[in-house]
Amino acid sequence: MDIPDKISKCIIKASTTLSNDKYHALKKAINNEINDNAKWALEQILKNYQVAGKTKFPLCDDTGIPHVIIEIGSERQITGQLLNQIYQGISLGLNNLPARPMAVKGGEIERIEQTQGLYDKPGKLTPSSILIDTVNDEHTYKRNISPDCLNIHFLLEGGGPEIRSKTYRVYHKRSFDNVINIACEWLEESLKLLGCTPSIPSIGIGRTHYEATSLLLKSIAYGNLNNQNPTEHKITNRLNQTNIGPMGLGGKTTVLGCYLNIGCQRASGVRIVSIRPSCFVEPRVATLSL
Repeated sequence: MDIPDKISKCIIKASTTLSNDKYHALKKAINNEINDNAKWALEQILKNYQVAGKTKFPLCDDTGIPHVIIEIGSERQITGQLLNQIYQGISLGLNNLPARPMAVKGGEIERIEQTQGLYDKPGKLTPSSILIDTVNDEHTYKRNISPDCLNIHFLLEGGGPEIRSKTYRVYHKRSFDNVINIACEWLEESLKLLGCTPSIPSIGIGRTHYEATSLLLKSIAYGNLNNQNPTEHKITNRLNQTNIGPMGLGGKTTVLGCYLNIGCQRASGVRIVSIRPSCFVEPRVATLSL
């Protein structure tokens, strides 16, 4: 099996293909939208999806930063060779797409200041640290992972939503609603500034900043708009009442749905909450099963 080649195809699929649940959510939003400007914007977004799927062009010029989640059963192993193949496949996929060159040259200072410019090859953009998901991980989006499972999920995360994201502490005051209300307040502010609505925002709630963000990323990999729990529906309805609308043009469709992933908690007055207001080309996710 040529694993790097299969990973390359996953990167291209994630960048150019819309998931079925998101397609149906967008079609439903178009049918329900009564604001003419909002309906027009949603129809243009749908055309963009259709063109990207047909031509295999990226859904957006911001082709995203690769993130990887490995979902592994108790009888499978992750080898150093597989990790190298993941890096090779991502580089190959970004070059074959082709993605937008975004990797910054230089040492620590030069990379921060961006004084040495960018690499020409899109594949120089390395993925973030790889996450592992097992049957022992307790969270809302917990998977029924079989012993022989080995799935590699590839997420392409755009820069705009990252600029508008936030991970911070919330004093829960022994109230679930208080934590959710604060997360929604953060999202209401960030969605005003996003520009690329309708969004599918994600919320992760954990014990540390790392854990909360990890939970958020897992919700993006596993979330399905056809299977939303009551709290996710409640958050969606609240955010759609902001009248921000698609592309900020007003209307009923600020978000298509949302993902809420709650992990283990510790004895404390604080919960760490991470939010990400994904733009209308996200989630960009594809999976390789080995």
